[in-house]
Amino acid sequence: MSDRIYLDHAATTPLRPEAAAALDLGRSIWANPSSPHAEGRKARQALEDARREVAAALNWTGEAVFTAGASEAASLSLGQAKGGERFVSAVEHDAILKAVPDATILPVDADGSINAQRLADMLLATTRPVVAIQSINSETGNQQDIPALSQIVHEAGGVLIVDASQSAGKMPLPDGADAVIVSAHKLGGPIGIGALLLRDFALLEPVGGQERGYRRGTENLPAAMAFAAALKACREPYCDPAILAPVRERLAPACAEFGAVRLADRLAHPTPYIEALAMQGISGSAQLMRFDMQGFAISQGSACSSGSLRGSHVLQAMDLDPAIAENVIRVSFGWNTTREEVERFCTVWIAMAREGRDKSA
Repeated sequence: MSDRIYLDHAATTPLRPEAAAALDLGRSIWANPSSPHAEGRKARQALEDARREVAAALNWTGEAVFTAGASEAASLSLGQAKGGERFVSAVEHDAILKAVPDATILPVDADGSINAQRLADMLLATTRPVVAIQSINSETGNQQDIPALSQIVHEAGGVLIVDASQSAGKMPLPDGADAVIVSAHKLGGPIGIGALLLRDFALLEPVGGQERGYRRGTENLPAAMAFAAALKACREPYCDPAILAPVRERLAPACAEFGAVRLADRLAHPTPYIEALAMQGISGSAQLMRFDMQGFAISQGSACSSGSLRGSHVLQAMDLDPAIAENVIRVSFGWNTTREEVERFCTVWIAMAREGRDKSA
């Protein structure tokens, strides 16, 4: 299996060596950080050190609450945020949509972006709305203009929660967020740890328990230390442009040649390390199996909804032609992706796309 190529980093990315070392060190500090004895105080000190390191690495000057991951951070922020009506964009991750199933849905334009004027109109008659908007979409790679949207939310007296699971540690956190959701395993940290960054604790209703009373459950100290180590190891740009150059040089022109669709060409603000591609004549599920057989790990979209019989709610919200949406795959690059791996993917994709075009002719 060593010759396999992993290109599904938007689902989860391999553990960085620095994070693995920190995880081992954290396991040696085995006491409960909430215990008052010397062992507990030592664990507490290590936990607070990790908290400061996470905030510093993300250039965040507010508060940080450790969670079991992005899904819990979403539930905590949307469930406990002080405010009124909840609004979420139509292209949010399932974790956000399921956290507030009764939320008002914010539609997006065909390029995947939230229409600023429509957002302003929808918030006009509300009192202290709580709005959740992702920074980068996990299925398409589209970036929302968070600074501009935050201004609209704040002018309406609202609170903006930003899901930065696909951007934290890869690019600077967007300006204007009141709360930010971060996931460690998307940037080279361990699974089972994340954070909710808060401009101020006053944004949330406390629930008692750990994390200054804003979360229940014993803190996962080893994972928190590994999370901090992974963030410190992150560098910008997340993927060197030279590594991803074959996508621009080979795959992009091949899309036009073989009648394929590269969603990046239709997006408002595409992200270089997430590519959504629709091949002519071969369904996404068939592509997935064929790439897997040839040694590539890719996906059809969000890992949390893969295998579902329903179509992608993200592509539906963008009003993408169902015939195209059915053939979309996602390839996502990470901290340890090499140019050779990208080249090999492009070679296999082009051969498969040529076959798909010929079959459809």
